[in-house]
Amino acid sequence: MGVDYYKILQVDRNAKDDDLKKAYRKLAMKWHPDKNPNNKKEAESKFKQISEAYEVLSDPQKRAVYDQYGEDGLKGQVPPPDAGGPGGGATYFSTGNGSTTFHFNPRSPDDVFREFFGFSSPFGSAGGMRGSRFSSGMFPDEMFGSFGEGGGSMGGGPRKAPPIENRLPCSLEDLYKGTTKKMKISREIADISGKTTQVEEILIIDVKPGWKKGTKITFPEKGNEQPNVIPADLVFIIDEKPHSVFTRDGNDLIVTQKISLAEALTGYTVCLTTLDGRNLTIPINTVIHPTYEEIVQREGMPLQKDPSKRGNLRIKFNIKFPTRLTAEQKAGIRKLLGP
Repeated sequence: MGVDYYKILQVDRNAKDDDLKKAYRKLAMKWHPDKNPNNKKEAESKFKQISEAYEVLSDPQKRAVYDQYGEDGLKGQVPPPDAGGPGGGATYFSTGNGSTTFHFNPRSPDDVFREFFGFSSPFGSAGGMRGSRFSSGMFPDEMFGSFGEGGGSMGGGPRKAPPIENRLPCSLEDLYKGTTKKMKISREIADISGKTTQVEEILIIDVKPGWKKGTKITFPEKGNEQPNVIPADLVFIIDEKPHSVFTRDGNDLIVTQKISLAEALTGYTVCLTTLDGRNLTIPINTVIHPTYEEIVQREGMPLQKDPSKRGNLRIKFNIKFPTRLTAEQKAGIRKLLGP
C-alpha cells in the first residue's frame, strides 16, 4: 500500500467529503511551513504529505485507484490485468490504448492550499490575502473555523463555475450488463502564477447494470482552472440508445412480435436472443388476441439497487389480419369456427 493517506489525514476509510475537508483544513493550518519557522523541514514534509493525501482522497477517481492498488498503483505501477479486482484488474484503469497505467503526479502543496483557502499563506509574507483588507500574519487559528466547507477567502471565496453537462449514450446491452466507458477530456490547468496549460485526461465511468436514462455521474472540479474561480464539475448524464428489438419501461423490457392470424389462433413459439446473448424459446398455446401480453418473469432489466433482481419481459403481438378471403376460405372458416 505504501503511504497510508487515511492515516495521514487522521480519517477512517469511509470518510466523506466533509470529513476530508475538515481534516485537511485543521492539519494544513497546523503544519503550514510559514507557521513553523523553527522546524521548517519537518513542517514542509508533513504539509506535502497532508496535501497529497487530501488531493487523492477528495478525487473519486484517484481514491478508487488508491483503494484498490495503493500508492504504487496511483503512481503508475498498476498490477497486471490478471491480478483480479473489479473490472478485470488494471484494465479497469486502461487508457484505451492497451496500456494499464494510471499515473498520478501530485500537485504542489501550495496550489492545493491556495485552491482550498483562496489565498497562499495567512502566516508569513508568501502571498498573504491578495485583494483583502487584512495584512498577512494577522490570522489567529480560530478564524479558520468560520470558513465555508469549500474553503474560500474572507470576501465569500472564489465563485464556483457552473457544472458542464454531457450526454453519455449507452446501448441497452451496456445498461443490462454494465460496462466501463473511457472519456478523453481536454482541460486547462493553472499553475501558481495563473499561467494555464492544456492537458488531456482519461475519465473512467463505471456504468452499473440497471442504470436508467438520466442517471448522473459527477467528476468534481474537472473543468478549466482559472484565477479566483473554482473549476466546474463535469457531469455525464446517461442516455439510452434505441434498440432494434427491445424497448424499456422502467425495469421491464417490451418486445412486439408480428404474427399471422393463423398463428394467433393455432399457437405460436416466440424465439428471442436476450441482451446478454442467451436464446429464449417461449411456446404460447393459448389463443393470442390483439391485446394479449405474455409475461416472462425476471427476464427484464436488472434493478439498479439490487442487480440480482430483474424486472419482467413483456411480449406483445401485432397480428396481421388477411386483407381479403376467397369464398372457399370464408366457407371453411365458418365451418370450423362457426357456432
